[in-house]
Amino acid sequence: MLRPDDLYEIVDESVATGPAAPPRVLVHALDGFMDAGQAGRVAADHLLDVLDSRVVARFDVDLMHDYRARRPEVTFAEDRFIDYDPPELLLHLLVDDAGVEFLLLEGAEPDMHWERFAAAVRNLIERYNVTLTIGVHGIPMGVPHTRPLGLTAHATRPELVTRSNIWDGEMRLPASVASMLQVRLGEAGRDAMGFAVHVPHYLAENRFPGAALALVHAVSAATGLLLPSKALLDEAAVTGRLVDEQVQASEDATAVVSALETQYDAAAGSISRGSLLAAESIPSGDELGAELEQFLAELNRDDD
Repeated sequence: MLRPDDLYEIVDESVATGPAAPPRVLVHALDGFMDAGQAGRVAADHLLDVLDSRVVARFDVDLMHDYRARRPEVTFAEDRFIDYDPPELLLHLLVDDAGVEFLLLEGAEPDMHWERFAAAVRNLIERYNVTLTIGVHGIPMGVPHTRPLGLTAHATRPELVTRSNIWDGEMRLPASVASMLQVRLGEAGRDAMGFAVHVPHYLAENRFPGAALALVHAVSAATGLLLPSKALLDEAAVTGRLVDEQVQASEDATAVVSALETQYDAAAGSISRGSLLAAESIPSGDELGAELEQFLAELNRDDD
């Protein structure tokens, strides 16, 4: 019978473990579910690029990945296939700018063995003395790119949620491994939380570094980790100018963004918050019209 610890292997035995190890935060950003603006993916890549890191554990993706549903890429060069790019799911140990260790779990979201995967993560949490787990990703929202991005926060304990969300009540949603993991960690008495950054829905399919920047800042504020963000800030500024130029070139796109700004500002004026979404009159994708669809296609081509 497949056990949780069969799903991964420890590849670096030199890292301090157990109760004597320093308390650590674990951040996870898994590909495969919703991640508007590639926010979680870009945030994870940024942290790996700018901080010292090493792989400490590797999951056996072959046991959990549906290759026909999410096919890896391979390069065809003239008369042969080269550079097969297999999916990976890795646990990294990183060091922030103050010398504090934390963990980053990133890669392909498992398609199978969710419960065993959650149990495996709990094993790793105990091994590396993790005191807080944080998931990050992006969600598409009817907000303009010209205003501060909002965040939805969630956690296993109310005390961990330090910001108000824009809606009350309950809703039923398709589950992800990240959301299921938070449920299981809460049931086990472990602290876990997450941030979903609100990405303008007309940019959801594009790389939007401003969303990743918001996630990095949120994780830093919640944990006290000193996470550098200048590279993301610079990239976000360039992307913002590009989007502005594309919007200004289209009267229909300009009208849509202007309407979203009016809605955003009206909501912000009625409730004292830094970033809000009005509860009514959210434009649908159909309402954007053919011109805005063309605008998005052009923006995708420019990004490529």
